Amino acid sequence: MAHDRITPENAHATMTTAHGRPVENNQNSRTAGPRGPMLMDDYHLIEKMAHFNRERIPERVVHAKGYGAHGTFTVTQDISHLTCASLFAKVGNTCDMLARFSTVGGEAGSADTARDPRGFAMKFYTEEGNWDLVGNNTPIFFLRDPLKFSDFIRTQKRDPGSHLKPHWRRWDYWGHSPEAIHQVMVLYSDRGTPYSARFMNGYGSHTFSMWNEKGERSWVKFHFKTDQGIRNLDADVAVKLAGESPDFSTDDLWTAIQDGDHPSWTVHVQVMPEADAETYDWHPFDLTKVWQHGDYPLQEIGKMVLNRNPENYFAEIEQASFNVSNTIPGIGFSPDKVLQNRILSYADAHRYRLGSANYDQIPINQPKGMKNTYHRDGIMRVDGNHGGTVDYEPNSFGGFEEDRSIAEPPMQVDGNADRYAFEGDDRDLYGQPRLLWEKVLDEGERERLVGNIAGSMSNPTLGMTGPKAEEIQKRMLAHWYAVHEDFGSMLSEKLEIEPGAIAAE
Repeated sequence: MAHDRITPENAHATMTTAHGRPVENNQNSRTAGPRGPMLMDDYHLIEKMAHFNRERIPERVVHAKGYGAHGTFTVTQDISHLTCASLFAKVGNTCDMLARFSTVGGEAGSADTARDPRGFAMKFYTEEGNWDLVGNNTPIFFLRDPLKFSDFIRTQKRDPGSHLKPHWRRWDYWGHSPEAIHQVMVLYSDRGTPYSARFMNGYGSHTFSMWNEKGERSWVKFHFKTDQGIRNLDADVAVKLAGESPDFSTDDLWTAIQDGDHPSWTVHVQVMPEADAETYDWHPFDLTKVWQHGDYPLQEIGKMVLNRNPENYFAEIEQASFNVSNTIPGIGFSPDKVLQNRILSYADAHRYRLGSANYDQIPINQPKGMKNTYHRDGIMRVDGNHGGTVDYEPNSFGGFEEDRSIAEPPMQVDGNADRYAFEGDDRDLYGQPRLLWEKVLDEGERERLVGNIAGSMSNPTLGMTGPKAEEIQKRMLAHWYAVHEDFGSMLSEKLEIEPGAIAAE
């Protein structure tokens, strides 16, 4: 199988946009200052994501294989001092909700048990509109700038020539992207193959914001801790189930709910005062980082219970649209670059995937309370189109009006528009992965992590031999040595590569 997809004639050609303009920077989005929010004039980012969102039909570009259930969310602790959201106004408040769990890279018919992050998407039907929290079963991700997202996902998809999924593609990319090391270690740990949704945690992953009635903002991270306990599949068992029972995790959740064994999660937040973001040891809006629990401990806020299976998968799960942009007053965003891009990208993907700007009229996506907009017309308009009422504002006919009382407090933004790289050094890239190796994993977990990585980085799984394969392996080994000497040494032994050869690269 040939792997020279780039010919000598175009090996060093300048990258351009779709209309032919040379690209000056494909690694960093434009922001207002190094930590500032994204700028809408970043035509390159918007073009990349708009094209990426339209690459597959009809299944989701990512998270295509998924399953889910209905349930309830109940507030268990008073956090009205943190947020003015009416849902959290008092202990005992409840709302209906929907959850969807998924693998990331596989197609709709792929196996539930594949080694892959798991999507953990939730839609809360509150009286102030739908609040969607769209995260994963890991508190971090592979990248921290959305300009890299489509490139990364393609490494998890099929080779354009062979239509196979050789592992050299992912290791080649990760070797050039050391910010991914933290998430790669989690992916190849025991938690890379969870037993099912019932036995894994969920995370909002990004930094979000909350503000209270006084206009005081806090930065927050959401954690959903499974009450069933963490349970994972051994790597060989996961592979076996992929062939024998590819819908294993889907069946596990469905059967448990059908039998009345309703799974639940205790919901927590980490809370950081707004001013702390300027001085915290780790970049607080970097998606490849966690906040240390000793610095910002978990605070319980609620309980999520799944108690009802869908009656029709397509209508209630496949057509469900989870939008990061769906928030409620009192809960908002942060300058996290990836989060800010998802605000644009998710809704855009749903408009394409579900075939219309009116996808929110599909019953599973409709808010339970009021829905007063001036949106009109469009493909698949099915709600009466607001009859003959006026379709503009302001007007003289008593139409829908804004409510300035729910406005988010202003966020200070200052900086020169440019494409900023994340500032950092070896501690930035390897500091938290080193803590994961030293402080979190026990000896058995380290050995299994090494075994899982070695199995993927060596043939036949790697899918490539020769000098280029060795180059990819050695580049990754240099990263593992940078995380910890023992880590690199154990992998060098497994891959039968001399440490001296790595140092010479």
